[in-house]
Amino acid sequence: MTLSRAMDHDFLDRVARIPVQGLGLSVDVYSPDLLSLLADLTRRQAFPMYLEVFHATSSALAAVRRQTDLSLPYHGEGLWVTQPGAETDPLFQEEARALASHLALLRSAWSNHECATKHIAGYSFGTYLPPLYTAASADIVAQNIRAVQAIFDQCVSLPGGNSPLFLLEMPPLTYFVAGSLSIPAYFRRVTDQTACGLVLDVGHLWTVYRYSGVWRTQPILQFLDDFLQEFPVERVVEIHVAGLAVHESLKGEVAALAHGGENCLPRWTDAHAAPIPSVLFEMLDRILRCGRLQQLRGMALEVDTKAPDLIADELAVFLERYQCVFDVDVSRSTAVDAIAPLSVNLRYPAEDNALAKSQALAEAYDRYARVVSGGAEPSGPDWTAAMACCDDLEWYRTEYLPYEILHWGGDIEAMFPETCRALESQRLALDRFVSFWFCRPHPVTRSYDFFDVKIDRFVEFVSDVAVDLTPLAQREAAELRQAYQAANAGPLQIASTGR
Repeated sequence: MTLSRAMDHDFLDRVARIPVQGLGLSVDVYSPDLLSLLADLTRRQAFPMYLEVFHATSSALAAVRRQTDLSLPYHGEGLWVTQPGAETDPLFQEEARALASHLALLRSAWSNHECATKHIAGYSFGTYLPPLYTAASADIVAQNIRAVQAIFDQCVSLPGGNSPLFLLEMPPLTYFVAGSLSIPAYFRRVTDQTACGLVLDVGHLWTVYRYSGVWRTQPILQFLDDFLQEFPVERVVEIHVAGLAVHESLKGEVAALAHGGENCLPRWTDAHAAPIPSVLFEMLDRILRCGRLQQLRGMALEVDTKAPDLIADELAVFLERYQCVFDVDVSRSTAVDAIAPLSVNLRYPAEDNALAKSQALAEAYDRYARVVSGGAEPSGPDWTAAMACCDDLEWYRTEYLPYEILHWGGDIEAMFPETCRALESQRLALDRFVSFWFCRPHPVTRSYDFFDVKIDRFVEFVSDVAVDLTPLAQREAAELRQAYQAANAGPLQIASTGR
Protein backbone atom coordinates (compact mmCIF):
# COMPACT_ATOMS: atom_id res chain seq x y z
CA MET A 1 0.00 0.00 0.00
CA THR A 2 1.54 3.31 -1.13
CA LEU A 3 0.27 5.34 1.82
CA SER A 4 1.45 2.77 4.36
CA ARG A 5 4.91 2.67 2.80
CA ALA A 6 5.23 6.45 2.95
CA MET A 7 4.15 6.50 6.60
CA ASP A 8 6.69 3.79 7.46
CA HIS A 9 9.44 5.82 5.83
CA ASP A 10 8.46 8.96 7.74
CA PHE A 11 8.28 7.03 11.01
CA LEU A 12 11.70 5.41 10.53
CA ASP A 13 13.23 8.77 9.70
CA ARG A 14 11.83 10.25 12.90
CA VAL A 15 12.53 7.39 15.28
CA ALA A 16 16.11 7.00 14.02
CA ARG A 17 16.84 10.38 15.64
CA ILE A 18 15.67 9.25 19.11
CA PRO A 19 18.48 7.88 21.31
CA VAL A 20 17.89 4.72 23.29
CA GLN A 21 16.41 5.72 26.67
CA GLY A 22 16.80 2.34 28.39
CA LEU A 23 14.87 1.33 31.52
CA GLY A 24 12.91 4.07 33.23
CA LEU A 25 9.89 5.18 35.20
CA SER A 26 6.67 6.80 34.02
CA VAL A 27 5.92 9.21 36.85
CA ASP A 28 3.68 11.94 38.18
CA VAL A 29 5.29 15.14 39.45
CA TYR A 30 3.34 15.25 42.71
CA SER A 31 2.28 11.69 43.59
CA PRO A 32 4.68 10.66 44.93
CA ASP A 33 6.76 13.83 45.07
CA LEU A 34 9.05 13.24 42.11
CA LEU A 35 12.41 14.66 43.06
CA SER A 36 12.16 13.36 46.61
CA LEU A 37 11.48 9.96 45.05
CA LEU A 38 14.61 10.27 42.92
CA ALA A 39 16.64 11.10 46.02
CA ASP A 40 15.26 7.99 47.73
CA LEU A 41 16.07 5.84 44.69
CA THR A 42 19.61 7.18 44.60
CA ARG A 43 20.09 6.16 48.23
CA ARG A 44 18.69 2.72 47.37
CA GLN A 45 21.06 2.49 44.36
CA ALA A 46 18.15 1.71 42.07
CA PHE A 47 18.04 4.59 39.64
CA PRO A 48 16.05 4.91 36.39
CA MET A 49 17.72 5.73 33.09
CA TYR A 50 14.91 8.10 32.07
CA LEU A 51 11.65 9.56 33.36
CA GLU A 52 8.46 9.82 31.36
CA VAL A 53 6.71 12.71 33.12
CA PHE A 54 2.93 12.88 33.31
CA HIS A 55 1.07 16.06 32.40
CA ALA A 56 1.63 18.91 34.89
CA THR A 57 1.81 22.69 34.99
CA SER A 58 4.62 24.51 33.17
CA SER A 59 6.13 25.69 36.46
CA ALA A 60 6.24 22.16 37.88
CA LEU A 61 7.77 20.78 34.69
CA ALA A 62 10.37 23.55 34.66
CA ALA A 63 11.33 22.66 38.24
CA VAL A 64 11.81 19.02 37.26
CA ARG A 65 13.88 19.98 34.22
CA ARG A 66 16.16 22.13 36.39
CA GLN A 67 16.70 19.43 39.01
CA THR A 68 17.67 16.42 36.88
CA ASP A 69 19.76 15.71 33.83
CA LEU A 70 17.76 12.58 32.94
CA SER A 71 15.91 12.40 29.64
CA LEU A 72 12.30 13.50 30.15
CA PRO A 73 9.88 12.26 27.53
CA TYR A 74 6.28 13.25 28.24
CA HIS A 75 2.95 11.53 28.93
CA GLY A 76 0.30 13.97 27.79
CA GLU A 77 -3.30 14.26 28.94
CA GLY A 78 -6.45 15.96 27.70
CA LEU A 79 -5.78 15.80 23.96
CA TRP A 80 -8.52 13.45 22.85
CA VAL A 81 -7.27 12.21 19.47
CA THR A 82 -10.04 9.59 19.33
CA GLN A 83 -12.76 12.19 18.90
CA PRO A 84 -14.21 13.58 15.65
CA GLY A 85 -14.31 17.29 14.97
CA ALA A 86 -10.82 18.08 16.30
CA GLU A 87 -9.81 19.87 13.09
CA THR A 88 -12.43 22.58 13.77
CA ASP A 89 -12.22 22.59 17.58
CA PRO A 90 -10.28 25.61 18.94
CA LEU A 91 -9.85 23.86 22.30
CA PHE A 92 -8.15 20.88 20.63
CA GLN A 93 -5.77 23.21 18.80
CA GLU A 94 -5.08 25.09 22.03
CA GLU A 95 -4.35 21.83 23.88
CA ALA A 96 -1.99 20.68 21.11
CA ARG A 97 -0.02 23.92 21.25
CA ALA A 98 0.14 23.83 25.05
CA LEU A 99 1.44 20.28 24.78
CA ALA A 100 4.08 21.43 22.31
CA SER A 101 5.23 24.11 24.78
CA HIS A 102 5.63 21.44 27.49
CA LEU A 103 7.67 19.28 25.15
CA ALA A 104 9.95 22.19 24.32
CA LEU A 105 10.39 22.97 28.03
CA LEU A 106 11.34 19.39 28.91
CA ARG A 107 13.24 18.77 25.63
CA SER A 108 11.14 15.62 25.26
CA ALA A 109 11.98 13.05 22.61
CA TRP A 110 8.36 11.95 22.45
CA SER A 111 4.86 12.68 23.69
CA ASN A 112 2.78 9.66 24.64
CA HIS A 113 -1.02 9.84 24.57
CA GLU A 114 -3.56 7.17 25.35
CA CYS A 115 -5.77 6.14 22.45
CA ALA A 116 -8.69 6.94 24.71
CA THR A 117 -10.74 9.79 26.10
CA LYS A 118 -12.42 11.04 29.26
CA HIS A 119 -14.94 13.21 27.45
CA ILE A 120 -17.33 11.81 24.82
CA ALA A 121 -20.16 13.68 23.09
CA GLY A 122 -20.50 16.04 26.04
CA TYR A 123 -20.33 13.33 28.72
CA SER A 124 -17.41 13.42 31.19
CA PHE A 125 -15.63 10.48 32.81
CA GLY A 126 -12.90 10.24 35.41
CA THR A 127 -10.78 7.50 33.88
CA TYR A 128 -10.03 6.53 30.30
CA LEU A 129 -12.60 5.03 28.00
CA PRO A 130 -11.18 3.14 25.00
CA PRO A 131 -12.24 4.18 21.50
CA LEU A 132 -14.84 2.49 19.40
CA TYR A 133 -12.75 -0.08 17.58
CA THR A 134 -14.06 0.66 14.09
CA ALA A 135 -12.51 1.66 10.77
CA ALA A 136 -14.08 5.13 10.93
CA SER A 137 -12.68 5.68 14.42
CA ALA A 138 -9.17 4.56 13.38
CA ASP A 139 -9.25 6.94 10.41
CA ILE A 140 -10.14 9.89 12.68
CA VAL A 141 -7.37 8.98 15.13
CA ALA A 142 -4.82 8.93 12.32
CA GLN A 143 -6.08 12.25 10.98
CA ASN A 144 -5.88 13.89 14.41
CA ILE A 145 -2.38 12.55 15.07
CA ARG A 146 -1.14 13.93 11.76
CA ALA A 147 -2.47 17.35 12.77
CA VAL A 148 -0.79 17.21 16.19
CA GLN A 149 2.53 16.00 14.74
CA ALA A 150 2.44 18.95 12.32
CA ILE A 151 2.11 21.29 15.32
CA PHE A 152 5.08 19.59 17.00
CA ASP A 153 7.12 20.00 13.82
CA GLN A 154 6.17 23.66 13.60
CA CYS A 155 6.56 24.64 17.27
CA VAL A 156 9.25 22.43 18.83
CA SER A 157 12.88 22.26 17.77
CA LEU A 158 14.97 19.90 19.88
CA PRO A 159 18.78 19.82 19.92
CA GLY A 160 19.85 18.71 16.47
CA GLY A 161 16.75 20.23 14.87
CA ASN A 162 14.46 17.28 15.59
CA SER A 163 10.88 17.50 16.79
CA PRO A 164 9.21 15.18 19.32
CA LEU A 165 7.51 12.06 18.01
CA PHE A 166 3.85 11.42 18.79
CA LEU A 167 3.36 8.02 20.47
CA LEU A 168 -0.07 6.41 20.71
CA GLU A 169 -0.67 4.06 23.64
CA MET A 170 -3.04 1.11 23.48
CA PRO A 171 -5.48 1.81 26.35
CA PRO A 172 -6.79 -0.58 28.99
CA LEU A 173 -10.20 -2.19 28.85
CA THR A 174 -12.37 -1.69 31.90
CA TYR A 175 -14.92 -4.52 31.75
CA PHE A 176 -15.97 -4.14 28.07
CA VAL A 177 -14.91 -3.52 24.47
CA ALA A 178 -17.04 -2.15 21.61
CA GLY A 179 -16.48 -2.11 17.86
CA SER A 180 -16.10 -4.27 14.78
CA LEU A 181 -12.30 -4.31 14.32
CA SER A 182 -9.90 -6.40 16.36
CA ILE A 183 -7.66 -4.21 18.51
CA PRO A 184 -4.47 -5.16 16.60
CA ALA A 185 -6.18 -4.44 13.27
CA TYR A 186 -7.33 -1.09 14.59
CA PHE A 187 -3.79 0.01 15.42
CA ARG A 188 -2.53 -1.38 12.11
CA ARG A 189 -5.07 0.83 10.32
CA VAL A 190 -3.93 3.87 12.33
CA THR A 191 -0.23 3.32 11.62
CA ASP A 192 -0.94 2.74 7.92
CA GLN A 193 -2.08 6.36 7.80
CA THR A 194 0.29 8.22 10.11
CA ALA A 195 3.93 8.13 11.15
CA CYS A 196 3.33 7.82 14.89
CA GLY A 197 5.07 5.38 17.18
CA LEU A 198 3.23 3.14 19.64
CA VAL A 199 3.39 2.40 23.35
CA LEU A 200 2.53 -1.17 24.26
CA ASP A 201 1.36 -1.40 27.86
CA VAL A 202 1.60 -4.97 29.15
CA GLY A 203 -1.04 -4.49 31.85
CA HIS A 204 -3.42 -3.00 29.31
CA LEU A 205 -2.78 -6.04 27.13
CA TRP A 206 -3.75 -8.29 30.02
CA THR A 207 -7.06 -6.43 30.31
CA VAL A 208 -7.66 -7.06 26.60
CA TYR A 209 -7.20 -10.77 27.28
CA ARG A 210 -9.59 -10.57 30.22
CA TYR A 211 -12.37 -8.30 28.96
CA SER A 212 -12.50 -9.33 25.32
CA GLY A 213 -13.53 -12.76 26.56
CA VAL A 214 -10.55 -14.50 24.94
CA TRP A 215 -9.48 -15.92 28.31
CA ARG A 216 -12.30 -18.44 28.12
CA THR A 217 -10.92 -20.10 24.97
CA GLN A 218 -7.15 -19.48 24.85
CA PRO A 219 -4.18 -19.73 27.20
CA ILE A 220 -2.65 -16.32 27.72
CA LEU A 221 0.59 -17.00 25.86
CA GLN A 222 -1.30 -18.28 22.82
CA PHE A 223 -3.43 -15.14 22.90
CA LEU A 224 -0.25 -13.07 23.14
CA ASP A 225 1.36 -14.75 20.13
CA ASP A 226 -1.78 -14.27 18.02
CA PHE A 227 -2.15 -10.65 19.12
CA LEU A 228 1.47 -9.76 18.35
CA GLN A 229 1.30 -11.40 14.95
CA GLU A 230 -1.39 -8.89 13.89
CA PHE A 231 -0.36 -5.86 15.97
CA PRO A 232 2.13 -3.37 14.38
CA VAL A 233 4.94 -4.29 16.80
CA GLU A 234 7.49 -2.71 14.44
CA ARG A 235 6.07 0.69 15.50
CA VAL A 236 6.52 0.10 19.24
CA VAL A 237 8.89 2.73 20.67
CA GLU A 238 8.15 2.21 24.36
CA ILE A 239 6.78 -0.55 26.59
CA HIS A 240 4.95 0.15 29.87
CA VAL A 241 4.44 -2.15 32.83
CA ALA A 242 2.13 -1.19 35.71
CA GLY A 243 0.10 -2.76 38.47
CA LEU A 244 -3.27 -4.49 38.25
CA ALA A 245 -5.84 -4.79 41.02
CA VAL A 246 -9.52 -5.25 41.78
CA HIS A 247 -11.04 -1.78 41.71
CA GLU A 248 -11.96 -0.05 44.98
CA SER A 249 -15.64 -0.08 44.10
CA LEU A 250 -15.64 -3.89 44.02
CA LYS A 251 -13.58 -4.66 47.11
CA GLY A 252 -15.51 -6.62 49.68
CA GLU A 253 -17.65 -8.14 46.92
CA VAL A 254 -17.35 -11.62 45.54
CA ALA A 255 -16.02 -9.73 42.54
CA ALA A 256 -12.38 -10.70 42.67
CA LEU A 257 -13.38 -13.64 40.50
CA ALA A 258 -15.56 -13.21 37.47
CA HIS A 259 -18.45 -15.51 38.36
CA GLY A 260 -16.94 -17.53 41.15
CA GLY A 261 -14.93 -20.69 40.71
CA GLU A 262 -11.22 -21.39 40.73
CA ASN A 263 -10.89 -21.35 36.92
CA CYS A 264 -11.95 -17.70 36.59
CA LEU A 265 -9.55 -14.81 36.20
CA PRO A 266 -9.52 -11.91 38.67
CA ARG A 267 -11.56 -8.88 37.70
CA TRP A 268 -8.43 -6.72 37.65
CA THR A 269 -8.21 -3.26 36.15
CA ASP A 270 -5.27 -0.96 35.44
CA ALA A 271 -4.00 0.26 38.84
CA HIS A 272 -0.70 2.12 38.98
CA ALA A 273 -0.55 2.13 42.79
CA ALA A 274 -0.85 -1.66 42.95
CA PRO A 275 1.99 -4.21 42.86
CA ILE A 276 2.89 -5.61 39.45
CA PRO A 277 1.70 -9.23 39.17
CA SER A 278 4.23 -11.77 37.94
CA VAL A 279 2.09 -12.65 34.92
CA LEU A 280 2.94 -9.28 33.39
CA PHE A 281 6.66 -10.03 33.46
CA GLU A 282 5.97 -13.43 31.90
CA MET A 283 4.07 -11.61 29.15
CA LEU A 284 6.87 -9.07 28.74
CA ASP A 285 9.43 -11.85 28.34
CA ARG A 286 7.31 -13.28 25.53
CA ILE A 287 6.90 -9.87 23.87
CA LEU A 288 10.65 -9.24 23.93
CA ARG A 289 11.22 -12.55 22.14
CA CYS A 290 8.85 -11.74 19.26
CA GLY A 291 11.72 -10.48 17.08
CA ARG A 292 10.04 -7.34 15.74
CA LEU A 293 10.99 -4.68 18.33
CA GLN A 294 13.67 -3.00 16.23
CA GLN A 295 12.45 0.49 17.14
CA LEU A 296 12.20 0.00 20.91
CA ARG A 297 13.78 2.94 22.72
CA GLY A 298 12.60 2.50 26.28
CA MET A 299 10.75 0.37 28.83
CA ALA A 300 9.16 2.01 31.87
CA LEU A 301 7.35 1.05 35.02
CA GLU A 302 4.30 3.29 35.54
CA VAL A 303 4.46 4.26 39.19
CA ASP A 304 2.35 7.37 39.74
CA THR A 305 0.48 7.11 43.06
CA LYS A 306 2.60 4.09 44.13
CA ALA A 307 4.34 3.96 47.52
CA PRO A 308 8.03 4.94 47.20
CA ASP A 309 9.34 1.78 48.89
CA LEU A 310 7.38 -0.39 46.48
CA ILE A 311 8.66 1.67 43.54
CA ALA A 312 12.25 1.10 44.67
CA ASP A 313 11.73 -2.64 45.16
CA GLU A 314 10.08 -3.11 41.76
CA LEU A 315 12.57 -0.90 39.95
CA ALA A 316 15.51 -2.87 41.37
CA VAL A 317 13.99 -6.12 40.07
CA PHE A 318 13.16 -4.49 36.73
CA LEU A 319 16.70 -3.19 36.25
CA GLU A 320 18.26 -6.52 37.10
CA ARG A 321 15.87 -8.59 34.99
CA TYR A 322 15.91 -6.46 31.83
CA GLN A 323 19.25 -4.66 31.74
CA CYS A 324 20.37 -7.01 28.97
CA VAL A 325 17.61 -5.70 26.64
CA PHE A 326 19.53 -2.48 26.06
CA ASP A 327 23.03 -3.90 26.36
CA VAL A 328 22.87 -4.32 22.60
CA ASP A 329 21.91 -1.65 20.13
CA VAL A 330 18.14 -1.97 20.04
CA SER A 331 17.99 0.83 17.50
CA ARG A 332 19.12 -1.59 14.83
CA SER A 333 16.36 -0.34 12.60
CA THR A 334 15.86 -1.05 8.96
CA ALA A 335 17.92 1.61 7.23
CA VAL A 336 15.76 4.58 6.42
CA ASP A 337 17.35 4.83 3.00
CA ALA A 338 16.16 1.28 2.23
CA ILE A 339 12.63 2.65 2.00
CA ALA A 340 12.77 5.10 -0.86
CA PRO A 341 10.94 8.38 -0.34
CA LEU A 342 7.73 8.59 -2.31
CA SER A 343 6.82 11.61 -4.37
CA VAL A 344 3.09 11.06 -4.70
CA ASN A 345 -0.10 12.91 -3.92
CA LEU A 346 -1.24 11.01 -0.84
CA ARG A 347 -4.97 10.72 -0.17
CA TYR A 348 -6.10 9.67 3.25
CA PRO A 349 -9.24 7.57 3.78
CA ALA A 350 -10.77 10.10 6.14
CA GLU A 351 -10.63 12.80 3.45
CA ASP A 352 -13.37 11.18 1.35
CA ASN A 353 -16.74 12.50 2.51
CA ALA A 354 -14.92 13.68 5.62
CA LEU A 355 -17.79 15.70 7.06
CA ALA A 356 -20.34 12.90 6.68
CA LYS A 357 -17.93 10.37 8.24
CA SER A 358 -17.15 12.70 11.13
CA GLN A 359 -20.85 13.28 11.82
CA ALA A 360 -21.60 9.55 11.69
CA LEU A 361 -18.78 8.83 14.11
CA ALA A 362 -19.95 11.62 16.43
CA GLU A 363 -23.38 9.97 16.51
CA ALA A 364 -21.77 6.59 17.23
CA TYR A 365 -19.82 8.08 20.13
CA ASP A 366 -22.93 9.74 21.49
CA ARG A 367 -24.59 6.33 21.64
CA TYR A 368 -21.39 4.82 23.09
CA ALA A 369 -21.44 7.32 25.98
CA ARG A 370 -25.11 6.63 26.67
CA VAL A 371 -24.62 2.86 26.59
CA VAL A 372 -21.72 2.81 29.05
CA SER A 373 -23.53 5.20 31.42
CA GLY A 374 -26.69 3.09 31.40
CA GLY A 375 -28.81 5.39 29.23
CA ALA A 376 -29.10 2.99 26.30
CA GLU A 377 -28.82 -0.73 25.72
CA PRO A 378 -25.74 -2.27 24.07
CA SER A 379 -27.35 -3.10 20.74
CA GLY A 380 -26.27 -2.48 17.17
CA PRO A 381 -23.12 -3.51 15.28
CA ASP A 382 -20.64 -1.80 17.60
CA TRP A 383 -21.91 -3.93 20.49
CA THR A 384 -22.86 -7.18 18.74
CA ALA A 385 -19.89 -7.73 16.40
CA ALA A 386 -17.62 -10.69 17.06
CA MET A 387 -14.89 -8.36 18.35
CA ALA A 388 -17.19 -6.69 20.90
CA CYS A 389 -17.67 -8.04 24.41
CA CYS A 390 -19.88 -6.55 27.12
CA ASP A 391 -20.11 -9.50 29.52
CA ASP A 392 -18.96 -7.28 32.39
CA LEU A 393 -20.47 -4.00 31.18
CA GLU A 394 -22.98 -4.05 34.02
CA TRP A 395 -20.13 -3.91 36.54
CA TYR A 396 -18.89 -0.74 34.86
CA ARG A 397 -22.34 0.86 34.87
CA THR A 398 -23.45 -0.04 38.38
CA GLU A 399 -20.22 -0.21 40.40
CA TYR A 400 -17.24 1.39 38.72
CA LEU A 401 -18.89 4.46 37.18
CA PRO A 402 -20.84 5.58 40.29
CA TYR A 403 -17.60 5.27 42.26
CA GLU A 404 -15.91 7.58 39.75
CA ILE A 405 -18.59 10.23 40.08
CA LEU A 406 -18.87 10.12 43.87
CA HIS A 407 -15.34 9.27 44.98
CA TRP A 408 -12.62 9.05 42.30
CA GLY A 409 -10.49 12.15 41.73
CA GLY A 410 -12.17 13.94 44.62
CA ASP A 411 -14.64 12.54 47.14
CA ILE A 412 -17.85 14.58 46.96
CA GLU A 413 -18.53 14.42 50.71
CA ALA A 414 -14.99 15.63 51.43
CA MET A 415 -15.21 18.35 48.78
CA PHE A 416 -18.61 19.70 49.89
CA PRO A 417 -19.01 18.62 53.55
CA GLU A 418 -21.52 21.25 54.61
CA THR A 419 -23.63 20.96 51.49
CA CYS A 420 -23.72 17.16 51.75
CA ARG A 421 -24.86 17.32 55.37
CA ALA A 422 -27.58 19.76 54.37
CA LEU A 423 -28.69 17.47 51.53
CA GLU A 424 -28.82 14.55 53.94
CA SER A 425 -30.97 16.56 56.33
CA GLN A 426 -33.43 17.04 53.48
CA ARG A 427 -33.26 13.30 52.71
CA LEU A 428 -31.69 13.89 49.31
CA ALA A 429 -29.37 10.96 48.61
CA LEU A 430 -26.03 11.60 46.89
CA ASP A 431 -26.73 8.65 44.59
CA ARG A 432 -29.00 11.02 42.70
CA PHE A 433 -25.91 12.96 41.63
CA VAL A 434 -24.83 10.01 39.47
CA SER A 435 -28.03 9.97 37.41
CA PHE A 436 -27.96 13.79 37.24
CA TRP A 437 -24.40 13.66 35.89
CA PHE A 438 -25.51 11.72 32.82
CA CYS A 439 -28.95 13.24 32.31
CA ARG A 440 -27.71 15.46 29.48
CA PRO A 441 -24.50 16.37 27.62
CA HIS A 442 -22.30 18.96 29.26
CA PRO A 443 -19.69 20.41 26.84
CA VAL A 444 -16.23 21.20 28.18
CA THR A 445 -15.00 24.66 27.23
CA ARG A 446 -11.60 24.65 28.92
CA SER A 447 -8.71 22.28 29.49
CA TYR A 448 -10.13 19.01 30.82
CA ASP A 449 -9.84 18.47 34.56
CA PHE A 450 -12.20 15.96 36.17
CA PHE A 451 -11.93 17.62 39.58
CA ASP A 452 -12.93 20.94 38.03
CA VAL A 453 -15.80 19.27 36.16
CA LYS A 454 -17.01 17.74 39.45
CA ILE A 455 -17.16 21.14 41.09
CA ASP A 456 -19.24 22.60 38.26
CA ARG A 457 -21.63 19.69 38.05
CA PHE A 458 -22.22 19.38 41.78
CA VAL A 459 -23.21 23.04 42.06
CA GLU A 460 -25.62 22.49 39.16
CA PHE A 461 -26.99 19.39 40.88
CA VAL A 462 -27.62 21.22 44.14
CA SER A 463 -29.33 24.05 42.28
CA ASP A 464 -31.56 21.47 40.60
CA VAL A 465 -32.59 19.42 43.65
CA ALA A 466 -32.35 21.94 46.51
CA VAL A 467 -32.20 25.50 45.22
CA ASP A 468 -32.10 26.91 48.75
CA LEU A 469 -28.69 25.25 49.22
CA THR A 470 -27.18 26.83 46.10
CA PRO A 471 -25.37 29.67 47.93
CA LEU A 472 -23.78 27.14 50.30
CA ALA A 473 -22.61 24.93 47.42
CA GLN A 474 -21.28 27.96 45.53
CA ARG A 475 -19.29 29.10 48.57
CA GLU A 476 -17.71 25.68 49.05
CA ALA A 477 -17.01 25.50 45.30
CA ALA A 478 -15.21 28.86 45.37
CA GLU A 479 -13.08 27.70 48.30
CA LEU A 480 -12.22 24.48 46.48
CA ARG A 481 -11.20 26.31 43.32
CA GLN A 482 -9.04 28.74 45.25
CA ALA A 483 -7.23 25.96 47.11
CA TYR A 484 -6.85 23.89 43.96
CA GLN A 485 -5.43 26.81 42.00
CA ALA A 486 -2.95 27.58 44.76
CA ALA A 487 -1.81 23.95 44.91
CA ASN A 488 -1.27 23.78 41.13
CA ALA A 489 0.44 27.15 40.88
CA GLY A 490 2.86 26.63 43.76
CA PRO A 491 6.53 25.86 43.01
CA LEU A 492 7.86 22.38 43.45
CA GLN A 493 9.63 22.40 46.81
CA ILE A 494 12.12 19.58 46.47
CA ALA A 495 15.76 19.08 47.28
CA SER A 496 18.31 18.29 44.60
CA THR A 497 18.88 14.61 43.89
CA GLY A 498 22.62 15.09 43.92
CA ARG A 499 22.96 13.85 40.35
